[in-house]
Amino acid sequence: MSLDAPGTPPPSDVRRRLALARRRVRRAVLGRRRLLAAACAALAVVAGVRAVAAPPPEVVAVTVAARDLPAGAVLASTDLTTVALPPETLPDDLLTDPAGRTLAGPVSRGEPLTGVRVVGAPWAEEALAGTDRLALPVRLPDAGTVGLLQVGDRIDLVATDPQGATSEVVAQGVPVLALPGPDSSTGAAGPVGPAGGRLVVLGVAAAELPRVSTAAAATFLTYAWSR
Repeated sequence: MSLDAPGTPPPSDVRRRLALARRRVRRAVLGRRRLLAAACAALAVVAGVRAVAAPPPEVVAVTVAARDLPAGAVLASTDLTTVALPPETLPDDLLTDPAGRTLAGPVSRGEPLTGVRVVGAPWAEEALAGTDRLALPVRLPDAGTVGLLQVGDRIDLVATDPQGATSEVVAQGVPVLALPGPDSSTGAAGPVGPAGGRLVVLGVAAAELPRVSTAAAATFLTYAWSR
């Protein structure tokens, strides 16, 4: 007696159908073997290229000048832009948000903004907190003597009248707040010749501010270290 369920085709019919299906699949594969071979070759090439291709270089978003800017310019958001640069090319003391700071010297388009390129309120407020002093950029005519200074030094400012050959101390114990980098700016001739030298940012007492400013504009200004 057969144990097969009613309607189940005999085993021989099942084998014939499987054999027929295998032949159909084989004919389909053989008919498209060139296309399949080309696809496999393309996948192999792509995988090989990806395996040997160098990874993209690492870059960092850096704030730079969007255009050429003169010394003394107060940086606005429109003066700044962001570019991607390799980390190994970045200077030290890079500023992430220099807007509102004042340039100590001229800056070229695309130049990253660093602490030595600007003077401004953020660090001055911290250094002068609780005092009656104000941050004042002063250009000393002799850049060589500025090179002897360090931030934190206290100096006495000495003004020499080039006409009368007399000198006087116009401020004592003035702290050096910053030493912006040398710049190539030049200006109109003044009492001591063409503008030059180097900027120094000083913490000047409010009462001494007019006197120091006048001395910087009308005399040869130098310094001596305070006792």
